[in-house]
Amino acid sequence: MTTILEENYQLNNGLPIPKIAFGTWRLKDGQEAYQAVANALKIGYRHIDTAFHYFNEKSVGQAIKDSAIDRKDIFLTTKLPAEIKNHDDILKNFQESLDNLQTDYVDLYLIHAPWPWNDINLYHRYDGANKEAWKTLEEIYKSGRAKAIGVSNFDVHDLKNILQIAEIKPVVNQLEYYIGWTQPKNVSFTQAQDILVEAYSPLATGGLAEQKDIQTIATKHEVSVPQVALRYILQKNILPLPRATKIEHARSNSELDFELTDQEMDILDKLPDTGQARHNPTMG
Repeated sequence: MTTILEENYQLNNGLPIPKIAFGTWRLKDGQEAYQAVANALKIGYRHIDTAFHYFNEKSVGQAIKDSAIDRKDIFLTTKLPAEIKNHDDILKNFQESLDNLQTDYVDLYLIHAPWPWNDINLYHRYDGANKEAWKTLEEIYKSGRAKAIGVSNFDVHDLKNILQIAEIKPVVNQLEYYIGWTQPKNVSFTQAQDILVEAYSPLATGGLAEQKDIQTIATKHEVSVPQVALRYILQKNILPLPRATKIEHARSNSELDFELTDQEMDILDKLPDTGQARHNPTMG
């Protein structure tokens, strides 16, 4: 019997991508990030997600190298810093990521956000800059140094903007997504374009623990609240990116061989947002 760690989605360019990733946001560079990734790989995760601005690429790359797992058997994602939008700086930063990760290619390279982190709003769009960034990612893709390219935090407007000029369609749009915060406009548009949605913060940074309805469902299936949250996302045909510092949590997050009923999914669909108070402004 295969586990979720052995199952794949297929991206729109034909590349298989493991159905669950190990996220590394907020893992400190050094021993914390290194050990977390090493543990994940030991458990059986083969999809590792990082970013230049997580400032832990060196530790992630070292853990992958030390694992002795064949590089081709690991799906590795990293991201372009949100404030870098011009051609030459993108190429320079991408090479820096490759050097940090000790690899000559990544499996997936994403534009981390449509707006710089110091100008997060919907009133100042970066349409021209994002088009330039996307054309540069296409150049990287054609070089073979990224097996797939995509975006993160792109709303309907931002996706339509780059689809106007895209020779190569994004394979992924990484969005904040969890029970109570499901971004229906952005998700439905993304999926309608045959672009896979990846869910970051799938456990609402711990905010789901107080939800009695989730606890009741978890008790019925003899699983944890995080396991219910991740199973919910998978049943939406979305790829979750859970993070864990402890090996027992990473292992539990991968034990998802149960099925939520339609009634349970309906209950979860109607729950309010109990995550962080502030969200990135990805509004359709």
